[in-house]
Amino acid sequence: MYRNPLPTVDIIIELEQGIVLIERKNPPAGWALPGGFVDYGESYEQAAMREAKEETGLDVTLTRQFHTYSNPNRDQRQHTASTVFIAKADGQPQGLDDALQAQVFRRDTLPPLAFDHAQILDDYFSDRY
Repeated sequence: MYRNPLPTVDIIIELEQGIVLIERKNPPAGWALPGGFVDYGESYEQAAMREAKEETGLDVTLTRQFHTYSNPNRDQRQHTASTVFIAKADGQPQGLDDALQAQVFRRDTLPPLAFDHAQILDDYFSDRY
């Protein structure tokens, strides 16, 4: 039996005031980028737009694919490989679906983050990819 990493997406949603993070409703607790699992028959781009809408209520426009993060330890629940997208949106985010709340943060106001999202955002703010 073959075991493979599960494909996921994360989205860095840029608003004029900063970037959108969600507070997770389900374990692991904490703040994170909006995102989730890619459904069968769905492109990664479609998954990113769907997850952004489901968790923040925002309709996003993807501007580029950022990087894929695949460290086997990035998610304590199971091995995932996340393709991260950068997107633009307008409006006020709200916590929906499995997000308790959604808020806008700047680099200097980031809360402690779940998964490897601190590394992702460090790479983003440092423009490493």
